[in-house]
Amino acid sequence: MAQEKSLDLIQITEKVEPPICKLGDYGKYLYSIQKKERKEKVGSAKTGEIKGIRLGFNISIHDLETRAKQAEEFLKDGSKVKIELILRGREKGLKSFAEQKIQQFLEILNTKVPIKTERELKKEMRALTIIVSKK
Repeated sequence: MAQEKSLDLIQITEKVEPPICKLGDYGKYLYSIQKKERKEKVGSAKTGEIKGIRLGFNISIHDLETRAKQAEEFLKDGSKVKIELILRGREKGLKSFAEQKIQQFLEILNTKVPIKTERELKKEMRALTIIVSKK
């Protein structure tokens, strides 16, 4: 039948007796399987993503709330959030004030969605960073 219709005989499963086969184009069959695998791979890759939120030294309360809302969206999507506060010039001497800003941001964010810290507050070259995720 396959030769008459110039199609290929595709074996779907061999686990049953007799094996299940269908008539069709083998190239199209392989393409559809690869397409399904790619779609599954794209969906699973999203879980480990790290998104970034950058805060300023003199950021206002309203702006903190706005950034917390954005971070909430990232956390609900299943991503981790890296919070970064850049220090420039004389701001480097006021590290405690910068830590208070980050703690204030984390409190605002914690009221919106429960969070846990993946990496503690860390001082890098010119910034303070912390990574949080959803509980």
